[in-house]
Amino acid sequence: MSPAHELAAWATRWPVGAEVRAEGGVAFRVWAPAHRKVAVVLEDVSGKTFVERPLQSEKEGYFSSVVAEAVVGNLYRFRLGGTGDCVPDPASRFQPSGPSGPSQIVDPTAFSWSDQSWTGISIERQVLYELHVGTFTTEGTWRAATEHLPALADFGITTIEMMPIAEFAGRRGWGYDGVDLYAPSHLYGRPEDLRRFVDRAHQLGLGVILDVVYNHFGPDGNYLSRFSPRYFSTRNHTEWGAAINFDDDAVPVREFVSSNAAYWIDEFHFDGLRLDATQQIFDTSPTHVLAEVSARARAAAPRRSICLFAENETQDTRILRPLDQGGYGFDALWNDDFHHAAGVALTGRREAYYQDYGGNAQEFLSMAKRGFLYQGQRSAWQRQRRGTPTRGVEQHRFVTFLENHDQIANAPTLRGERIWQLSSPGAYRALTALWLICPGTPLFFQGQEFGSSAPFLYFADHAGALGDAVRRGRAAFMRQFRSVASRDEVDALPDPGADATFLMCKLRENERAADSDLMRLQRDLLRLRREDPIFRQPLVRDWLDGAVLSKQVLVMRWFAADPHTLWTTESDSRDRLVVVNFGVELQIDPAPEPLLAPPAGTQWATLWSSEEPAYGGAGTSALEQGNGWRIPGQATIVLDARHV
Repeated sequence: MSPAHELAAWATRWPVGAEVRAEGGVAFRVWAPAHRKVAVVLEDVSGKTFVERPLQSEKEGYFSSVVAEAVVGNLYRFRLGGTGDCVPDPASRFQPSGPSGPSQIVDPTAFSWSDQSWTGISIERQVLYELHVGTFTTEGTWRAATEHLPALADFGITTIEMMPIAEFAGRRGWGYDGVDLYAPSHLYGRPEDLRRFVDRAHQLGLGVILDVVYNHFGPDGNYLSRFSPRYFSTRNHTEWGAAINFDDDAVPVREFVSSNAAYWIDEFHFDGLRLDATQQIFDTSPTHVLAEVSARARAAAPRRSICLFAENETQDTRILRPLDQGGYGFDALWNDDFHHAAGVALTGRREAYYQDYGGNAQEFLSMAKRGFLYQGQRSAWQRQRRGTPTRGVEQHRFVTFLENHDQIANAPTLRGERIWQLSSPGAYRALTALWLICPGTPLFFQGQEFGSSAPFLYFADHAGALGDAVRRGRAAFMRQFRSVASRDEVDALPDPGADATFLMCKLRENERAADSDLMRLQRDLLRLRREDPIFRQPLVRDWLDGAVLSKQVLVMRWFAADPHTLWTTESDSRDRLVVVNFGVELQIDPAPEPLLAPPAGTQWATLWSSEEPAYGGAGTSALEQGNGWRIPGQATIVLDARHV
């Protein structure tokens, strides 16, 4: 039991919040060291108080009591200082009227789970799918989203990554300005609707992880400083506001956050977390709070496996090292390098942070074998060294993507287009194939599977001066792109606060229902990744090699796990050769590259091609002919070694 929890041993499972007791009543506990008195106030739907009870003071600034009259469904707030205003619970489990309204008592045990046999997820062989609940469906609710889970499972997705859902201010938003870390947003439904979503996903064999924000709190609807200024750092500041205080007399703050990680895993059965912008989580303590979060999250799932993902712009692989080796014990890191190189390859644009990439064959081969491109070299854009070595880190521990919420919204065209709309069809098919065949863990963004034309723009709902500041801040951020800086920033940018900006981001049901060429291509690639005896084999050292044939052409060779194995049937393991061309057709004669030579007694035959007519391509002829190799332009082709 943690120090902050031991003085309230009667309080059930979490250090703070309102918890229903089996023997009756509700236990309330809150950290409010800025005050000498705190009372809990129960109120009806009109806001009228019908019960007010003082909480007993504990050490370290905690207050707690059991209120016998309180029951599930009651609305409540805390009165600070004895006679002060009433404010919502920082650890509220539900805010039915938003972050400035009263908190509501919730009983997590009332939901009947059906996933008792679910054993969780491991990082190997995952295919992730990022979604924003508010725009994933027309209704924008967990109930509506649940109806589409069977289609995602059928497509080949293995785990849903849900963008942040902690309660935030306004009628819409991305979720990264959450202010009530324990309260699922009322905009998407009730807590039981979220539980039903996760339960249904598990029935279908889908994992669900949650994107959480532990680097800052949102500015609107944020009452934490009323309880204690120690929630916020006096030494550090993030790009989005005051940093959370993890290292300055901050034990209760650390426990507030690490318990939150455990809470989502325990009470909502999430299969892991994705931590946003971990480079902005500042902590000089002997044990970094990320290691604490990792340990608490895993302890919350003793009978199942979870996965922890981190976004880290500095590409610090210490996050992936085990706890007993001084690391933070995470499973995977987002690989922005892959996205940026792909963006240059597909669009030819090298503005702002894209200037550090050439979009060439060497970059993609290096990422397939080593994960990050930047492992300590100088970044021209940042004018400093970036990244850390990845030696010894398995390739599947890097999450790769062609789209995500940030990168679509931050496209220099300002209109939030999908990347397929900014590239040629052939090049997009070829790079999609390379992405899904390579050993990184792929992440789709909602709608990518069927070629959605819905943009994903930055949207928020703030009034007055804060709304104006958001608009100015968004314009200032986008001016890093040369093509944007030359325009009138106010007229060119979609207004983040406009209803129309939000509504145009919703996925379109007519597109979702169509069986497009792109959907067939990606579904077949995921099947190849999942079922092919070579691509599905356990990841072992020296199983992948490659060569660059020109600036835009590369080959990668997947070897059988045991090179001495002799096969006797067509289904047994054989080498695979993947040929990728982002540019124009290439003729090679002679071909002094040993990876092009098939195993003895075999010849290469086409197993799969991005140029199949079923995908909208022009067809594929044999790559090796009497006059050497002819590699078609803007194509990815998978070759299989077959007996002569």
